[in-house]
Amino acid sequence: MDRQNRAGVKFGGGGVLSGEREKLNRKERLRRIAMETIDLNKDPYFLRNHLGTYECKLCLTLHTTEGNYLAHTQGKRHQTNLARRAARDNQESAPTDDEPTKVEIKKTIKIGRPGYKVTKLTHPESGARGLTFELVYPEIAQGLRPRHRIMSAFEQKVGPKDPAFQYLVFAAEPYETVGFRIPNSTIDRGSLHSTWDEPSTLFTLTLYFAQDSA
Repeated sequence: MDRQNRAGVKFGGGGVLSGEREKLNRKERLRRIAMETIDLNKDPYFLRNHLGTYECKLCLTLHTTEGNYLAHTQGKRHQTNLARRAARDNQESAPTDDEPTKVEIKKTIKIGRPGYKVTKLTHPESGARGLTFELVYPEIAQGLRPRHRIMSAFEQKVGPKDPAFQYLVFAAEPYETVGFRIPNSTIDRGSLHSTWDEPSTLFTLTLYFAQDSA
């Protein structure tokens, strides 16, 4: 059987990418996204030691580069420890037996923001302006798919209510909800397309603005 011309097979190779190679590719993609979006100066668990290497104070791990540390923060071990720390902090803040019992609404413990990347686009045929949003949710709750919606400047309560902008909001438990400010131009609803790649936990949304609002 001729295996050289099969899809995904490189000439001289042994076949399609192995599971180990796919895992390495996914780890590298997460690292690149983290490098572009995370400010290490605001990470309470990031530590530069006297040896010139980097430590995760939460997981007690050692890393040779900042990129290696950022890749670690997107992994299952770090995300699991974040959830455990949040659960422990929440338990320690609960009232003791000597304090009056209060009825509280149960809320999902948030474990931080997802990694993300935003890319500007131009439609190859119409020339319309567009945007692609890529968000990574490695610890999303089982069976869930990220949700999104478009919000006007007057609905949101974070920034100034500037009518020149609108907001694209993404939500997925147990992550914090994140929003992106985009021009308040008419969106071509027919061009709005989203995909959810469950194995890589990558949610992608692409939209184009109507040309009469460009």
